[in-house]
Amino acid sequence: MQDLFYMQITAVGYYKIVNFGKQTFLPGEMGFLLIIILRYLKSLPMSHDLGRNIFGDPANAGNLMTIEEANALLNEWVPNERLRLHMKQVAAVMKAWAIEKENADEQTALKWELAGLLHDADWEKYPDDHCRIIIEELEKRNIDPEVIHCIASHGPGYFGVEPNNTMDKMIYAFDELSGFVHAAALIRPTRYEGLEVKSVLKRLKAPAFAAQVSRADINDAISRINTPLEEIIQFIIDHQKDVS
Repeated sequence: MQDLFYMQITAVGYYKIVNFGKQTFLPGEMGFLLIIILRYLKSLPMSHDLGRNIFGDPANAGNLMTIEEANALLNEWVPNERLRLHMKQVAAVMKAWAIEKENADEQTALKWELAGLLHDADWEKYPDDHCRIIIEELEKRNIDPEVIHCIASHGPGYFGVEPNNTMDKMIYAFDELSGFVHAAALIRPTRYEGLEVKSVLKRLKAPAFAAQVSRADINDAISRINTPLEEIIQFIIDHQKDVS
C-alpha cells in the first residue's frame, strides 16, 4: 500500500499527492476525497455487457412490431419526452438511410426504423439493465432477430456486441451523433435552420460541449463505415430537424 498514490483534495481546497499507507485523514478531508472518487467513477464509461452475441429466434425472421405498437411501448416505459424525441430522431435517420442509401424495401426500412425507435427504450426505467430489458421484451414478442441484434450492438464498448451488418453499424454511428447534432441545434436561436456541418464539427472539438457524448465512440463508429463524418452529420441535420 505504501506505493499507492492518489490525489486528495484537502479541507483548505488545494490538491496534493499523499502516500496512502501513511496519511491520516481528518473527517472533512475524507469527505472531499469521497467526492473526488465519486466524480472520477462517474466519468468512467459504464459497462452493461450482455454476455451473449446471439439474440432472438431465427424462426422469427420477418416478425415486426408496428410503429404504433413500438410507440405504445415507449409511452409506457419512457416518461421523459426528450429521451423519446432522441429515439424518434434516430428512428427517422435510420429509416431515411435505409431507403435513400440502401434502397431498402418497406419491410427492411421498418426494421431499421424499429431498431432506432427502441434502442434506448429501457434506459430510463431500467438504467442498471439498459439494453438487456428491451432485448428480453422483444424476444418475448418474437421480434425479428436482426432488429434485436441491431439494438444490442448500438454501443459495442458498453454491451459487448459487435456490429455485424450495415444496419448495426449505422445505428452505432447515428446514436451519439444524433444527440450531439440536436444539442448543437438547441443552443442556436434558429435551432436547425442554418445549422452547418462545420459548426457541429467545431463543437465536436470542444470537449466541454455536450461532454457526455463520447467522441471515442463517434470516431470508432465512423471508422467502421465508408461514409465521411461530414456527410453523416449533414444527413442527420436534414432528416431529424423536423422530428417532434
